[in-house]
Amino acid sequence: MADKENWAHWLEGQWYAYTPWHVLLWPISVVFRALVALRRVFYHLGYFRSQRLPVPVIVVGNITVGGAGKTPTVLWLVDYLKGQGRQPGIVSRGYGGGAFHPRLVTALSNPEVVGDEPLLLARRSGCPVWVGRDRVATAQELLRTHPECDVLVSDDGLQHYRLGRDMEVVVMEYLRRFGNGFMLPAGPLREPVGRLKSVDAVVVNGAAWLEGPNQFAMTLKGSTFRNLAEPERYASVEEFRGRRVHAVAGIGNPRRFFDHLRGLGLEVVEHPFPDHHVFTAGDLEFPGAEAVVMTEKDAVKCAPFATPLCWMLPVEAEIDPALGYKVLDTLRRYDGRKTA
Repeated sequence: MADKENWAHWLEGQWYAYTPWHVLLWPISVVFRALVALRRVFYHLGYFRSQRLPVPVIVVGNITVGGAGKTPTVLWLVDYLKGQGRQPGIVSRGYGGGAFHPRLVTALSNPEVVGDEPLLLARRSGCPVWVGRDRVATAQELLRTHPECDVLVSDDGLQHYRLGRDMEVVVMEYLRRFGNGFMLPAGPLREPVGRLKSVDAVVVNGAAWLEGPNQFAMTLKGSTFRNLAEPERYASVEEFRGRRVHAVAGIGNPRRFFDHLRGLGLEVVEHPFPDHHVFTAGDLEFPGAEAVVMTEKDAVKCAPFATPLCWMLPVEAEIDPALGYKVLDTLRRYDGRKTA
């Protein structure tokens, strides 16, 4: 497992640079790009068919490998939908977990089975959350068991074209953007950058400015820490200032978390791990540490063996409200077609 993670971590490092390895990897990327384009054409021509569901579907995804802020965006969307009187449900592939068939995720689910992000969504969203490799079957099972749901949000799944969708929301990170611009495996792109022209909205995480239409700025806010061993304990950022804080992050871009902590005025010792890393107690042991802080996504896996030195930092997405208006417009058009 460690060798696999080390390989993935090394390869990801190549995606944000230009190295001699690209001489070998670029031809494979060309083939991958051609296969991606061919698959999309087959869906467009009807050789492959998407399956529509009896409720509108909003897909939140990205065109690159790795985290860009999809989970906070999904939480923002379902909270917005609930505020508009809707009853959303969430479907996910459950990366990092072992669930193959559709499965309900509860606050007590095992992250090794359902994945870390779906578990976080189940704990935070207040919505039904289901995971499974086949997103269509998973969505159908969610609607069968939760018939009150009148809209579905798919966490990731932009490239899962078999799941019909009414709105596509891409999340991109402003600083890393598209890496070196190559398709997999030479770069981080799952689909060409031109794919952004066909989606309904692009949420830009950490944007200093926006560069095109249908783009919506997002920032992540959070400054109150919660103890993993004693969940009733909270701490403000002031309690950590002047102390060396060991920061652990097993997310798509650990740098984003470390920079967030430094932005709060903390002195940080960085401990990056690969995305979806399977943590052990030894990963959190640092001689002389006064505090160990981590993301909420990592905390769902570390809580069973965390000590009182371990804290998590929950964050909330703040997104341009105009995205909400665009979502409502999509739902109104869907309702109009359904009643026509």
